[in-house]
Amino acid sequence: MTLSIDPEATTGPSADRERTANRLLTASARRSYDPELDLDWTAEEIDGGWHWVPERLSLYGTPMWDGLTQEQKVTLSQQEAVSVASAGIFFEVVTLQLLARYVAGRQATERHAQYALTELADECRHITMFARSVEWGGNTVHRPGPLTRTLSRGLAHTAWGPSMLGAILTAEDIMDMFNRENMVDERVQPMVRQVSRIHVVEEARHLQWAKEEVARQVAGMSRPALELHRAIVANATVIVARNLVNGAAYRSVGLTPWKARRVARHNPHYQATLRWSASRAVAYLREVGLIGGPSELLWKRAGLI
Repeated sequence: MTLSIDPEATTGPSADRERTANRLLTASARRSYDPELDLDWTAEEIDGGWHWVPERLSLYGTPMWDGLTQEQKVTLSQQEAVSVASAGIFFEVVTLQLLARYVAGRQATERHAQYALTELADECRHITMFARSVEWGGNTVHRPGPLTRTLSRGLAHTAWGPSMLGAILTAEDIMDMFNRENMVDERVQPMVRQVSRIHVVEEARHLQWAKEEVARQVAGMSRPALELHRAIVANATVIVARNLVNGAAYRSVGLTPWKARRVARHNPHYQATLRWSASRAVAYLREVGLIGGPSELLWKRAGLI
């Protein structure tokens, strides 16, 4: 049976879902980007320019940071940017798997399913854009460790419902917070600002779609089911937070990764940055009930609350 919905002639959650999807599909058609065409990958780096807002770097404000030369600080900013781009590539691939599973259980004639397909296409371009941005700086992608790969593989094949979309929107929201600062800070390399701006424009639609759908799915959920979804989202978010800075970034400036990680973990500036990066997602997930109960401890241990 073919499902045909007129969003304006129907009421209830399905109609709300279709109206949102229809609006986002229109916005996507009007304003989407192709990184192969809309970015000049032949542009030169600005000598001495930062690749990340320096105050958001993991070692900023510590004696270890003060011991670096200006050149090393700029290099660290580049390598932490590479780490975030690498994490973006990895988690966008997980997102593709989650969205593909999501679409597989729906009618392709639904505007809601069609928007999910549109987001799939956006994420494919984002992966290419992040990879090109790493390559543009003469770097290679920082691969996550085996534990992260194993846990993420499990998430990609098992998460469902509000925890699936909640995990996606949390990872995207954390990235979005950093990108919104990068894109307007004139100390940051112009290419990095352009990549950040494209990601912000397109992620705004993804976040709206995911947030509205999560709110619909959580409504009326039983307490045991809610606690399970809370735990899945919390564990997924911890994986994201712990992969924002790869040890390779510290090695690039002659630092011992485990020592630098320890300094970053106890750095008040970076602790504040982590809480700031997750603040919008935390506020939303609290509002809909996806943060609370025993799993909230995971958020605290990761430094996100």
